[in-house]
Amino acid sequence: MLKELLYNTRTCRTFDESRRVNREELLDMVDCARVAPASINLQPLSYRLVYTKDELIKVQPLTKWGGALPELGLPPEGHRPQAFIVICQDTEKYGEKPFDHDVGIAATVIYLRAAELGVAGCIIGAFNREKIGEVLSLPKKTVPLLMVGLGKADEVRRIVPVVDDNTRYYRENGVHCVPKRALEDIII
Repeated sequence: MLKELLYNTRTCRTFDESRRVNREELLDMVDCARVAPASINLQPLSYRLVYTKDELIKVQPLTKWGGALPELGLPPEGHRPQAFIVICQDTEKYGEKPFDHDVGIAATVIYLRAAELGVAGCIIGAFNREKIGEVLSLPKKTVPLLMVGLGKADEVRRIVPVVDDNTRYYRENGVHCVPKRALEDIII
């Protein structure tokens, strides 16, 4: 099941806004991240759930999407995510250095659990951290490290082979194509 999920789950940048993502679904995703492995089991992360229309309107403009396809203005108006999970760290308690391994694990677990629930996602590192903290009233020493945008996919996404060592994603005939290296090319 996991292999099938990994092969069929791609980052989504266009969403069907008619499908809301509710608090219970978000809590379920965070609960899975909570029990995932953590460096030295410190568990330094906390999570801010964003799912109300008012907060979505404030948060969306502070994110940047689809860096390889800036001409598309992703996600387009009327096709935006219906929730975000903001992965944070309390720098007063855990220091300034982010727990990158833990953040990556948590985001991946959230992303995969969302896929199991029929919800697509996009892991977002390009956002205005300071403004996100302000609009979500995060405590002063709580720093947002990564976000996961969530909603029902409104686009076709497909894995394609890497050609000429080019791994940049692209759109072809309305399909979001994600080049992946062949297994034999990554084994040393």
